[in-house]
Amino acid sequence: MNIEHFYPLFLQANKVTIDSRKIAENDIFFAFSGENFNAATLAEKAIDGGALAAIVEQPEFENKDKNIFCVSSTLEFLQELAIYHRSKLTIPFIGLTGSNGKTTTKELIHAVLSEKFNVQYTAGNLNNHIGVPLTILSIKPEHEMAVIEMGANHQKEIEFLCTISQPNFGYITNFGKAHLEGFGGFEGVIKGKSELYDYLKNHHQTILVNEKDSIQVEKTKGYSPIISFGKERSDYNFESFSEDHFVGMAYQGVKAVSKLTGEYNFTNLCAAASLGLHFGIDFTKIKHAIEQYTPTNMRSQVVKKENKTLVLDTYNANPSSMTASLHNFVTFEGRKTIIIGDMLELGIESEKEHQNILKLAQELNFDEIITVGKHFKAVNSSHLAFEDTGALIEYLKHNTIQTDNILLKGSRGVALEKVIEFI
Repeated sequence: MNIEHFYPLFLQANKVTIDSRKIAENDIFFAFSGENFNAATLAEKAIDGGALAAIVEQPEFENKDKNIFCVSSTLEFLQELAIYHRSKLTIPFIGLTGSNGKTTTKELIHAVLSEKFNVQYTAGNLNNHIGVPLTILSIKPEHEMAVIEMGANHQKEIEFLCTISQPNFGYITNFGKAHLEGFGGFEGVIKGKSELYDYLKNHHQTILVNEKDSIQVEKTKGYSPIISFGKERSDYNFESFSEDHFVGMAYQGVKAVSKLTGEYNFTNLCAAASLGLHFGIDFTKIKHAIEQYTPTNMRSQVVKKENKTLVLDTYNANPSSMTASLHNFVTFEGRKTIIIGDMLELGIESEKEHQNILKLAQELNFDEIITVGKHFKAVNSSHLAFEDTGALIEYLKHNTIQTDNILLKGSRGVALEKVIEFI
């Protein structure tokens, strides 16, 4: 199947999906098969159910009369179709990556830019070699901008995603100790994330720079064009403040208070506001976007439960984000309990990094420290330690946490959010 020949059919579709459960009228179904499941067997059912076309890998399931087409690789065809569609789009594309804060920053950028433009952006965490093409293929003629989140856990991944998304603007939130195992250490993280800079430089596109981040400054030194924030001489300069543990920002005397906790989120607000100002959005509208944005994704969420304040940050964790969360939580008034889960994908650095976090937690004098996961349990001999979330839940069924404030922070695989109903 030739991409150019298929493209007119794609333009007639409502959407592209790889989930057979979500096929609707006039969709295109890409049959992605797993180890124990052949999705091509669902192609004809999808067509009979109203799908416009289906893409399969096995010749025996092809039926051109029914718009079921066979290709050598459904994944590669999806990616090639996305690249071809991208080549037809003239709207600004903003590419985003980083070790921490990608999703929150993406959502803030979307909220701000949507005050003026019709913006399509990465849904959820569809930020990989499948999610990025799906996001691009969801862009319709009515969209005026796109915000594409790109995730990576090894070298060359961001480089590849850039060839698909072809961003005109790019921002790296930060360089942290995330996915150390895949990247090969912290220097590998810097190199891998900087592949976004490499693409932007090679194609003479615009880089958004936080001038308080020394790595960002060094990596973009002497390059133009850039949009900068963070210092007095930057293109945009914002003041930070907090109100009841919520992060606020001020610009030219106008204040905006977010519903996010953690000083580290100030930088995320600055990035979104800088892009908004760059694209001609008045700060009063940016203020509206910031104050209306409500985190619902277990990232820096503050939740009141009876007489307790819970800080939910359970979507991901690495040494950098864990350190920031602990330093933020210690500023809360009243007694404090931390429930911290394992940080995954740290490779040979794992034991040392878990020891460092536990030591920091002890130095910050939290009233109670609870750890969850085998990595923390291996280094935790002084505090409550549980092998997994299930074991902690059993404990909480018979024991009540007495403190006013509770932080839950851990990697996605630990699923600490499951304990909320037992607190």
